[in-house]
Amino acid sequence: MAANATGEAQIGPLRLQFDRSVKLAFCGSSISSDGGLLLHRELDDALGLTDLAAALIGDPRTGKNGRHRLAGFLRQSVFSRLAGYEDVNDAERLCRDPVMRQLVGGRAAKKGAASASAMGRFETQMLTQPDNLAALADLPGHWTDAVHNRRPPKVVTLDMDSSESPVHGDQEGSAWNGHFQSKCLHPLFVFNQFGDLERCALRPGNVHSADGWEDVLKPVLARYSAEARPSVKRRRFRADAAFAIPPLFDLLEAEGWDYAIRIKGNPKLYERIDHLTKRGPGRPPNRVVRHYTSFHYRAQSWSKARRVVAKIEFHPGELFPTVGFIVTNRSLPNERVLAFYNGRGTAEQHIKEGKYALKWTRLSCTKFAANAVRLQLHALAYNLANFLRTLATPKDIETWSLTSLRERLIKTGARLVRHGRYAVFQMAAAALPKEIFASILGLINTLRGPPAAAVPA
Repeated sequence: MAANATGEAQIGPLRLQFDRSVKLAFCGSSISSDGGLLLHRELDDALGLTDLAAALIGDPRTGKNGRHRLAGFLRQSVFSRLAGYEDVNDAERLCRDPVMRQLVGGRAAKKGAASASAMGRFETQMLTQPDNLAALADLPGHWTDAVHNRRPPKVVTLDMDSSESPVHGDQEGSAWNGHFQSKCLHPLFVFNQFGDLERCALRPGNVHSADGWEDVLKPVLARYSAEARPSVKRRRFRADAAFAIPPLFDLLEAEGWDYAIRIKGNPKLYERIDHLTKRGPGRPPNRVVRHYTSFHYRAQSWSKARRVVAKIEFHPGELFPTVGFIVTNRSLPNERVLAFYNGRGTAEQHIKEGKYALKWTRLSCTKFAANAVRLQLHALAYNLANFLRTLATPKDIETWSLTSLRERLIKTGARLVRHGRYAVFQMAAAALPKEIFASILGLINTLRGPPAAAVPA
């Protein structure tokens, strides 16, 4: 059906036979299913996130006929991923979406956002240049700093973990990974205790889980050093056994970080807890029995002896106990060291949210650099979604997952009505009440800095 500039049908609405009073009018360019994205754009503006990102990314275009600014491209990439449109070809429809046009801003508000071909060139040509890809890798940290500048934390806890991004083609760098039992790419992530993604990197599928840890972790530690962030009084780190690396221990100790890292058992370690691994006489109890102990141990590759905390668990119906070892420089009681380490599981939950809510495993480009760009753009979308959840959600929805926020907040229907001076979005009241939107906007406004002082004439 032909459509005019506003998306309204030129030949009239369609009629339904079952009820002749029902008509179908196609006004696609004035109706959107993603009205909640306007709240994320408001948070973006309050923190200055996409403007900061655009200032750090180089624009290689030399002509003067560029229709869209770099910030507009970036907003379209990030906000489309927030709404669940992870492929560039979705831009063919989103460029006419009234909410997306308003989010991008500038000429896009009235003339349309970037097309699929323009977005493809932006993500696979402009952003894949080495300098821009390096700037993208730094952006999650810069965005997190923008939040911390407004609400300085006193304690920072970092969790490091790797994950799989399964592939179903011949993507460059993909390989069979025996641990995940799949052909995949193998990204590495660092999260803080608020769920913000501090930094990530895409790696080939067959590398070790800790491969390249220095390139990912060192910039994060530098951002939280005493000189860079004096408000932070406690710095803590957690990771699983893949990161039990002597240079990592030395680095954390030199930088003043507390840590708890799981290590694999060996005969020397089991010898130290041998007296706790034997069952007592009589019938075993019908409950889990736990024993804790700690001792100092020095592996051959370690620079010094370190404290190791061991947990021994006897489960009903099992012949042998379950044993775990944690190396730490914390002076807490054994049980509290284990409780602190067990909090590392939140990183796995953050990774799952990134997979299911943001679909950051959708790395379907042929070239490795293009997939690395896609991962970083998904990371920015994830952080913006998490910032809204942790900073600007009222009590009624503060426990919602990112998936719930996308399906119930972002997916709020909206109809655009333009007047001479205003663009009015009529929001679907059946989704969330106006009070929720008002509360979110009020919380976002508290993040804004004081208004600039007036310049005397």
